[in-house]
Amino acid sequence: GHRVIAAIAEKHLTPQARTAVDAILGDTFMAEAAFWPDEMKSSPDPFWRTESYTYHFINFPDGVTYEESEKNPAGDAYTALEKYTAVLKDTTAAQEERYKALAFVLHIVGDLHQPLHAGRAEDWGGNKIQVVWFEKMTNLHMVWDEHLIDHKKLSYSEWTAFLDKKITPEEIAVWQNSTPLTWVHELAAMRGDIYANGKGILSWDYVYQNTPLLKSQLSKGGIRLAGYLNAIFK
Repeated sequence: GHRVIAAIAEKHLTPQARTAVDAILGDTFMAEAAFWPDEMKSSPDPFWRTESYTYHFINFPDGVTYEESEKNPAGDAYTALEKYTAVLKDTTAAQEERYKALAFVLHIVGDLHQPLHAGRAEDWGGNKIQVVWFEKMTNLHMVWDEHLIDHKKLSYSEWTAFLDKKITPEEIAVWQNSTPLTWVHELAAMRGDIYANGKGILSWDYVYQNTPLLKSQLSKGGIRLAGYLNAIFK
């Protein structure tokens, strides 16, 4: 999902943003950099093992907004996005720090379009909800992180091509007229149905019912990521 969103975004960058991104990433593709914060979770460095752990999600209870909720003092996806956006805007920041910042921005925008990355703290965003996915045990969070996407047996570049071709100029205008808080509110609104229906044995019916939402979130994420980067590097 991270690769798809980053690859869609890459197709919609302004020339200025494209130049800035290339200067920071060098010979690394956006789709490659977008997955890097997950790959680095296995690093023994304390930053990756402890400090950055909370940067991938937001947890808050049902019935309250993110703004009303008690915030994690260690930070969350929303505050981390603000933090790394500021680094990207700081042209005096070291190249290594700007690379890390851009990778996290690419990654976090993707996370903020996966519904269970704004989940309930008590079940770790669905990680504690055990389900059967096509006769294999897994959890609800993993279904939305990987299984729904992988079920189509498409590469990220195929996903990107299929989705991007269907995105209209009108959708781009609407989707980019939003803020990260808008994205968080959207996730909170849709997670109720995902929790309610994500129980027991999940199979073909679940794929059929949820693929339209999956496609919409990947498309929105890509277009919004492009708009976000275009604004940073304007």
